Amino acid sequence: MTPIQAGLMSIIVVFVLLFSKMPVAYVMLTVGMAGFSYLTNPKAMFSVTVQTMYNTFASYSLIVIPLFVWMGYIAFYSGLSSRIYDATYKVAGNMKAGLAMATIAACTAFGAICGSTTATAATMGAVALPEMKKYNYSHPFATATVASAAILGVMIPPSVIFILYGIAAGQSISKLFLAGILPGILLMGLFMLTAYIQVVRNPELGPPGPKVPWKEKITAVVTGGVEVIIIFVAVMGGLFIGFFTPTEAGAVGAFSTLVVALARRKLTWQGFVNSLTDSVRISAMIMFLVAAAAIYGRFLAISGLPGGLARWAVELPLPPAAILTVILFIYLVLGCFIDALALILLTVPIFYPVAISIGYDPIWFGVIIVLALGMGVITPPVGANVYVVAGVDRETPVMDIFRGVSPYLLAIVVCIILLTLFPQIALFLPNLVK
Repeated sequence: MTPIQAGLMSIIVVFVLLFSKMPVAYVMLTVGMAGFSYLTNPKAMFSVTVQTMYNTFASYSLIVIPLFVWMGYIAFYSGLSSRIYDATYKVAGNMKAGLAMATIAACTAFGAICGSTTATAATMGAVALPEMKKYNYSHPFATATVASAAILGVMIPPSVIFILYGIAAGQSISKLFLAGILPGILLMGLFMLTAYIQVVRNPELGPPGPKVPWKEKITAVVTGGVEVIIIFVAVMGGLFIGFFTPTEAGAVGAFSTLVVALARRKLTWQGFVNSLTDSVRISAMIMFLVAAAAIYGRFLAISGLPGGLARWAVELPLPPAAILTVILFIYLVLGCFIDALALILLTVPIFYPVAISIGYDPIWFGVIIVLALGMGVITPPVGANVYVVAGVDRETPVMDIFRGVSPYLLAIVVCIILLTLFPQIALFLPNLVK
């Protein structure tokens, strides 16, 4: 068996094991070690495995992951997410689909202090769904809106997905963060338009909420919105002007969120302990996943499969847009079965060389991949966001939520098309940074 054939065989083995419900990290670690041993020898395999595991957990650049994860949990346990929703709800709640649009806006704002789509789904589901039910919103429409809008949690920086893509592709995390801002705002607008059109066609889906006096709206925006702006500017402003690195930005973000929580006197001692416990648990899971993917990536690299696949793609009698469509379709299908974090670490070593070889910008490609992964977290059978929201709202059947997300999937497709036609939407801000 040639090295490239071994690489192809490993991909088949990986997916067979994944479909048998084996943990993703263990699958990539085991197959990577076995493949590396086959192409070299057991001694070299153990040496590379030990070095990779140690380098991953000792990596300075990966410190940013637990910092941004902790930042999100501080916001959750201090009630900052509730104040964000209250502000958007009072501003837009009395419009057609007002509560749905407020939820989408709140997910966008929460994404500025949380880098996880499932955490955004759980947090905003707990905050928004009771209000939407209170004003007689359709349960499938309400839950589908929360599950879909939670994708904005990884489009608006800081984003764990962008961090992992940057590590896997060797790209600037600062530029990836900046690249996600305008597409995230665009996707927010498309989601709001989608919710509005649905309610216009069927007013029973989302009747208007109560009118709120302007004074109360301004007060809510000042108390809930200013805090998010301060944190977001502290993190992204420093990155934009080059004052600190992404790792230092994680520390600034966590510290800023903690200061805001303490200043508001909303973070209890138990909440503080819980935020640390949850952050350690999630960060350890992500770090082990990164280490396992790195070992599997080392095996793929020496097999020559990524380079061979890139050369094959360039020689295909197809335009770059058609090859990109195939890649995105693969992501959509795989995203139905594999967790987004695992999928990006598993596939970037394969598809990144292909995208670069046909002329696509690596930063732009990262934004497109995050959007494609966003489709995966709301499509069956895995659809992590849908199951998270279903766990928050046990009254709505899972299949009703899956049916409800269909219009939002179309909005993501439109966003991808617009970014493909006008790549500067994603590249404008990164190009301002040297």
